[in-house]
Amino acid sequence: MGKLLIKNATVITEGNRLEEDVLIEGEVISSVSKNIQIDSDTEVIDADGLILIPGMIDDQVHFREPGLTHKGNISSESKAAIAGGVTSYIEMPNTSPNTTTIEEFNKKISIASIDSYSNFSFMFGGTNDNLDEIKKIDPTEVAGIKLFLGSSTGKMLIDNLNSIEKIFSSTSLPISAHCEDEQTIKNNSKKYKEIYGENVPMECHPKIRSVEACYKSSKYATDLAKKTGARLNVFHISTQKELDLFNNKLPVEEKKITAEVCAHHLWFTDKDYKKFGSKIKWNPAIKSQSDKDALWNAIKEDKIDIIASDHAPHTEIEKENSYFNCPSGGPMVQHTILSLLDESPKHGVSIEKIVEKIAHNPSKIFKIKKRGFIKEGYYADIVLVDPNSPTLVSKKSLLYKCGWSPFEGVTFSSSIHSTILNGRVVYSNGKVNDNPHGKTVSYTHLPLPTNREV
Repeated sequence: MGKLLIKNATVITEGNRLEEDVLIEGEVISSVSKNIQIDSDTEVIDADGLILIPGMIDDQVHFREPGLTHKGNISSESKAAIAGGVTSYIEMPNTSPNTTTIEEFNKKISIASIDSYSNFSFMFGGTNDNLDEIKKIDPTEVAGIKLFLGSSTGKMLIDNLNSIEKIFSSTSLPISAHCEDEQTIKNNSKKYKEIYGENVPMECHPKIRSVEACYKSSKYATDLAKKTGARLNVFHISTQKELDLFNNKLPVEEKKITAEVCAHHLWFTDKDYKKFGSKIKWNPAIKSQSDKDALWNAIKEDKIDIIASDHAPHTEIEKENSYFNCPSGGPMVQHTILSLLDESPKHGVSIEKIVEKIAHNPSKIFKIKKRGFIKEGYYADIVLVDPNSPTLVSKKSLLYKCGWSPFEGVTFSSSIHSTILNGRVVYSNGKVNDNPHGKTVSYTHLPLPTNREV
């Protein structure tokens, strides 16, 4: 790999908007400066009129491999990620088999090393009985521990309170939790089943997976984190009420408890179930307009620290099932950034703030080595956005294996012009480079002293 110079772009990084050149040598950014002088061997991209941002580090995706590859796989979904400007992802453990042993974790690494178009990493799943496996983890290789405190695809619900507390007390890794109270959901499900039978309308989803179900579980997790001193990242906050559990009193790198929101909760509301039905059935459920507005305000106020996709594909046939038989989740990675760039100005949120939540903060919270910023010495994982080139979402444009998107028919006001991964242009002119070039994401987590174990 040689040298690559990006000239005349508007560079967005660390809260700044810079009119500077970016020089890439090999895999890394070697200079961010004005009027960089180059030799004849340097390739030049004239990015006049384009915006240069760090590639998204998506801290929550479900690429479905192994075992659920009829929905998607590491190759297909990482290719869609690259087209969407996602240069690194953290994939979830609710595959089949679940990623709850060192052996299964290493199998995923092996697959991704060959097939991943984007940089890759994986979370390790916590269960009621795998604490011994968790203690074997190399903290430089694992993004964190994922706990399903509410049921979802993959049957990884952890409900033994003693086991949960032991995990919280026995790892230095960030614990990312899916927080929905299972008993509340069961009670609500029973209520609506008595009314509608199996044909519960999709509009009831936010009433079944209710505000109270989310708040009760998130409060339990945050209280336990305070008690044990664990590092906790609460996934996909969907309600205004939950925001009371988080604050902005410390810089994000000093926070022990952080919060994530997902792009679909920032785009859709419960009024959209009538039009989109099961295509916007996610867990947690999409809630009200007031919840959506509160989430955007929390981004602005830094109560929410990360924005993710929660990319979770299912086939169209699976999504056509009745309420209780229809899986939750949908494909998102190809259009997360574009949706955020369109929606954020409506809520007074700047592109600088979006970059902070999709790139800088995931890097800081998960202690990722040299990714997530446009700065010298960091890997050149960067994305050129064309703010004046609209993107029409159509079936033929989709790279997801499942072949559908909740955004079909939407025209976003901007487009992903190019994606550069580890110094290499891997997406441009609407096409992904034919060869996977993703590398393993590394971490600087430190082991927990053994005297903290319970």
